[in-house]
This record gives sequence, structure tokens and C-alpha cells, in this order.
Amino acid sequence: MQAATGDLRLHEFSSRIFRNTRFLRVWLPPGYDDSANSSRRYPVLYLNDGQNLFEAATSFTGVEWQVDETSDRLIRERVIPPIIIVGMDNDSKERHREYMPHRSLHPMMLRVQGSRYPKFLIKEVMPFVARTYRVAAGRENVGLGGSSLGALISLYTATVRPGVIGRLLLESPSLWASNRQIIRESRGIKRWPERVFLATGTAEAGRKDQDQSMVDDVRELAAILRRAGLDHRRLRFVVDEGASHHESAWARRFPEALAFLFGKSE
Repeated sequence: MQAATGDLRLHEFSSRIFRNTRFLRVWLPPGYDDSANSSRRYPVLYLNDGQNLFEAATSFTGVEWQVDETSDRLIRERVIPPIIIVGMDNDSKERHREYMPHRSLHPMMLRVQGSRYPKFLIKEVMPFVARTYRVAAGRENVGLGGSSLGALISLYTATVRPGVIGRLLLESPSLWASNRQIIRESRGIKRWPERVFLATGTAEAGRKDQDQSMVDDVRELAAILRRAGLDHRRLRFVVDEGASHHESAWARRFPEALAFLFGKSE
């Protein structure tokens, strides 16, 4: 089995908010333990579906995002500064409920728990990481992201807790959920993260009508963000021709996403 690139540390993490236990997968940048960096503090990117980020063996599709290889390369090439990446495993049985912020009729899901997620992240996960690792303060040093429902709950968190998240990664977000409620709520948001990377493929659903609907939803979100004042320096919007709803597509776009979110501004 291929090991992760760099220093990947696993923490068994119990949540009082969700009343369950999962792994946090913490990837540390090159040089983190060097004595010369002993007082250095690092930005952090929190990513959902942690099982799928670093190792194919733990991914539920057998394909990983290659977060470790990509981050290591971009840091060594000085495209981005050294950052810590925290992969938060989903609870496989309750993933849909934890990542769904609103009740849904299609699919039928009434007992959702996504409204608890921002508190789980901000009151449990982030304090644990800050106690355990050298984390830089300030919203500009906090990123959050994911794909599919993991992107939906990231977007929801940014809308209900403005001022906490400075960098937002939304890959193939499930904006259709709960009759597109997150789109309606986004229209009234005035304060957005400093940078947002928003991407979707044109073959997400595998059916032409549904594919077009998903692209249209993401285009609408991009328009909402632009109207809120996010110019090209703050918003990168990508429609990936032919790309499907899969880890392979998110892995392929991750270098551009990471460079935009944490690289030097133009």
C-alpha cells in the first residue's frame, strides 16, 4: 500500500456535538518540525471527506484527491506558503445527514444534522487543531472546503458564520439539495470569504438535462458572488468540460484551487 507523501498524522476525534468518533487526518508541511521553524505558525485548510484526500486505500471510491502530493509540490515550488491541511473524515453511516443543512423531500431526508456542522468545526475541530499544532490566527489563515455534499456544508458554514472562513473551496457543490435552498439563502449574504474557488464539471450527473441543471446552479452561485463584490482576484470560477462527479476530477483541479486560494494575489 502506498504511503502518504510527507508527514500525515491521524487523530481519533470524539465529537460531543455529533455524538460520534472519527479520524482527523492532519498533513504537516515540509519543514514543520525543523528547529528553525519552531516559532512559525501556519494557515490551515480544513477539508471534508478526509478519507478521500490522501490515500487511495481509504477512499470510498478507491481514488484520492492527491492532496499530499499536490500540497508538497506547490510548497516546494513556492507557489503557496507552507500550510497545514486537516482532513475531517465523514461518518460513513451519517454522512448525508451531517452534510445536509436543510430538510429535504427529494431525496427524503427530514432528520438532517447539518445545522450542527458549523459548531462542530468551530467549537470542536478548530480548537483541537490549535491546541495540537502551530496555527496562525485570523480568518485569512482559515480555509474550508469539500466536494459534493462536503462542498454544500462548507458553503453553508461560510454563510451562517461570516468572518470565520477566509478561503473557501467548493468542488461540484450539491446546490440542488433541499430544493436549492442554499442558493436562495446565499442571495442575502453580504460578507463572503476573501477568496472562493468554485468549480463544476459538465458531466456531473451523467444525464444531459441534469448535467445542464447542475452547471446552471453553479453559474447562478457565481453570479451571486460577483454581485456581492467578488472580482476575479477573489473568485475563481471553473466549468470543466467533460468532467464528472468524481475524485479524479477534484484531484485534477486541486493544484489550481490551492494556488488560487493560498498563493500570492495578482
